[in-house]
Amino acid sequence: MMTRRQALRTTALASLAYATSWPMRMANAQPAPTTPTGPYTVPPLPYAFDALEPHIDARTMQIHHDKHHAAYVANLNKAVAQFPELGKQPVGDLLKDLEAVPEAIRTAVRNQGGGHYNHSIFWQMMNKNAGGEPSGELSQEIAKKFGSFGAFKEQFTKAAVGQFGSGWAWLVSDGGELKIVATSNQDSPISNGKKALLGLDVWEHAYYLKYQNRRPEYVAAWFNVINWDFVSQRFQTKEA
Repeated sequence: MMTRRQALRTTALASLAYATSWPMRMANAQPAPTTPTGPYTVPPLPYAFDALEPHIDARTMQIHHDKHHAAYVANLNKAVAQFPELGKQPVGDLLKDLEAVPEAIRTAVRNQGGGHYNHSIFWQMMNKNAGGEPSGELSQEIAKKFGSFGAFKEQFTKAAVGQFGSGWAWLVSDGGELKIVATSNQDSPISNGKKALLGLDVWEHAYYLKYQNRRPEYVAAWFNVINWDFVSQRFQTKEA
């Protein structure tokens, strides 16, 4: 018969094995080919995997980009293979009018296409030696809408931390008006007629290796890598 001490030791070893296996489970969460085949491709990361250290670690960036984003692209290509004409359209155009997408693949385009589109702009919303505050017209509009940059940061953080489960927090332009919104899963503001200016991925795969369940710490750290130049460009241009 197992003694109480032996039982406790067995439980502890099992818990340790589960915890140390997390990186492998993260890497295998969405198996995908390294180079998805089809009309849609994974854009290269515009900086090195370790460029956002110490705020976002290199291993997370590698898995996030090479595994998770690649999986969304692979699954999107698989879905549109049934309707080759769809693959000739930019993914953003598909998401703008999901009702026009055949019902048989509409959910796949919403989820996998949304994942591809969201991540494609997400990588560009961050950069090395970035962070701080926006300048110029965007800075003025943020102060006008939210009262101050500090107030904007507080409201955006609340949306990101408060998003239940997986999803995103966004700063969007809704007919020219700045708004903070949250979306579930890989839903994108573009599907609701809004233009995403800034977005934060709060799926666990975006931060768990470094921050575990401490999402507020991840959100706070992420403000140090925001590429405000890119966000300002999106604010000043018309394309989604």
